[in-house]
Amino acid sequence: MITRAILQAQEIERIERILVSTDSEEIAEVAKSAGAEVPFMRPSELAEDDSPEWEVWRHAVTYLKEVQGNCPDLLMVVPPTAPLRSKDDLESILDEYERGKADIVITVTDAHRSPYFNQVKIGDRGLASLAIRPKTSITRRQDTPEVFDVTTVAYVVRPEFVMEKEGIFEGNVRTVFVPKERALDIDTDLDFRLAEFFLSH
Repeated sequence: MITRAILQAQEIERIERILVSTDSEEIAEVAKSAGAEVPFMRPSELAEDDSPEWEVWRHAVTYLKEVQGNCPDLLMVVPPTAPLRSKDDLESILDEYERGKADIVITVTDAHRSPYFNQVKIGDRGLASLAIRPKTSITRRQDTPEVFDVTTVAYVVRPEFVMEKEGIFEGNVRTVFVPKERALDIDTDLDFRLAEFFLSH
């Protein structure tokens, strides 16, 4: 998955350097073999299952700025957990950023559930209620406000924004739509098997 992400990034001529952030020597060697740089090892506290990705980005930017003295004008993050992305997806994200007026560009895809209709929260007494109660009664999902799922296909962000803010939605966020068949985020064994199936078919 890491090699695939690196090879996908190598297809984009506008990407000048490909760096991998990891705390694993094994992953570092795989990344180097695929043609990426591993100029630092990620601290173990930023490599836990619950480590905020924003802090991982911030650590990388800090290293490039303070240690190497050559912080990039733009950061594109290409997570290895979204292997079905295409070159066109990555190009589109860069294009959207270059249109201006964005601190960060994220990818989105169709949502299969709506918090206004068929997503619920469970209260203290074990009773279910809508995650977001609409202002007027809605009897069909098709009548709900349009919502999207955020994907992990890629992000493009200003390094200054990463350093100054605490999260994606603290600035001007623009989006690029990615169809569901390319937006799979591998988070479980089932996701991995689905990705294998789609890649082989």
